[in-house]
Order: sequence, then C-alpha cells, then structure tokens
Amino acid sequence: MDYYQYRFHCSTELNEILIALLSQFPFDTFQEQEDGLEAYIPADLVESKIEENLSIWQQQFEFQYEKNFVKAQNWNAVWESNFQPIIVDEFCGIRADFHEPIPNVEHELIIQPKMAFGTGHHATTFQVIQMMEHLPLEGRRVFDYGCGTGILAILASKLGASTIDAIDIDEWSKENTEENATLNQVKTVEVWRGDLSTLRDNGYDCILANITFNVISSSLTSLYSKLHLGGYLITSGFFPADAERLKTQAGNLGLRVIRESQKGDWACVCFQK
Repeated sequence: MDYYQYRFHCSTELNEILIALLSQFPFDTFQEQEDGLEAYIPADLVESKIEENLSIWQQQFEFQYEKNFVKAQNWNAVWESNFQPIIVDEFCGIRADFHEPIPNVEHELIIQPKMAFGTGHHATTFQVIQMMEHLPLEGRRVFDYGCGTGILAILASKLGASTIDAIDIDEWSKENTEENATLNQVKTVEVWRGDLSTLRDNGYDCILANITFNVISSSLTSLYSKLHLGGYLITSGFFPADAERLKTQAGNLGLRVIRESQKGDWACVCFQK
C-alpha cells in the first residue's frame, strides 16, 4: 500500500495537539520526533480537506509541514530510519529487531509495525503499559480492544496472562499483531479482524482499550458486561476533559477508578468492576 507522509516541524509540545487534530482523518501511524511529528495516511485516502484544515491550524499554531509520497516497498526503510527504542521506566523496553537488546528492563518487546498504530512512542500506549505493571495478570484472561501492532496483547502474555484475545478493524493490524506475536515467541494471543460485536466471548479479567473517547464511551456498557467481577478495564486515547466524562459514565455502570495518569495532553484511567 502506498502512503503519504506529512512531516511536521514544530515544538514537541505541539505533537499531541497535532495528533488529536489529524485523528479526524484516516491517518493510521504517527511517529514523534525531537523536532516535530510524522503522520502517515494511505495514499488513496488523502483528501483536500486535510490541506484546508492544515492552513487553518497554521493560523492557530506554529508549525510547518511537507508532504512526501512513500511507496509501499519503501516503508521498511522509512520505519528503520525513524524508530528509536522506547523504555517505560525499568518495566518494559520496546525495540525493533534491528536494534541492540535493551538492558535493565523486566520485559523486552520487539515490534515491527505494518502501518499499524502502537509502538509505545505515543503517550496513550506509554501510559497503558505503565498501568499494566501494577495489575495481577498471571493466569488471567485478557482482551485487547483495538490491538494495533499487538504491543499490549504481547506484553500481557509476557506478564503471564493465560489467554489474550485481540481485535482490530484493520486487516493490517490483525496481520501485524500475529507477526509480532510470533516475533516475540508468544503463543497465547488470538487475533480477529472486526469490531466489538465480532467477539462474543465474556468473562475477562482485564480489558485493554487504548482507542478513542467516542469508541470507548459507546462501547462501555458492552465492555462492562465482558468483565468478571473484580476485573480491570484500562482506558486511554482521550483528553483529560474526556476522562472526567468517562469516569462519570463508568461510575454509573459500577466501575470505580483505581488509578489514573496524564502524560502531555493525554489521559489514562484504570477501572475495576
């Protein structure tokens, strides 16, 4: 698949805002850099409204950008030139297979994305990983809702979860999760393509939902029904203001907040049933 790369030159503080604004369009991969941001969108999904909105946003925020065409066969080279290892405290290290092993971390994950979201660079993924460190997942059943690269599902397996079901609406996310599970020698992850209705199983001990506020909010009742009593629901992919709305909605269902965090402009909340 061919892509367009939008390369933004801006302060790192602006990265999160640009990601949020661009997410209304079908960009499926973001790479944060020291001097800005790279956003990727399938070439056949580019529309004039993107350029129109960028012109409007430039009147509000200070950034410049350039647009580059990326042939499908060049994606691996683009990925390798940009991806740097991520370390989440001393708990988890994330790298590509061409990087040297990461020392002094409890768990090391090798992720090779196929235009799928979730390398640990984004603040939402980073925070969910931090939350997972504090959950008792040994021997538990886990559901990764919107799995992207499979990074969270694979980490759940490394933490001892007995079975992990993962689902995503994108075919390349399904394929990428399966490939990354194999790369990490993980055999307890089963992946489906589809939405929440595709997976009719219930009785999970932990659900990981790193998507968007609207998707989580509209799915919350169903996610609640899929949790065991005492089970955990980790949510991220939204702003702090939306976190307050989500906490109210979750509280009305019977979910209580046990941990929450904020990184940049992004929030993460862990609930227990």
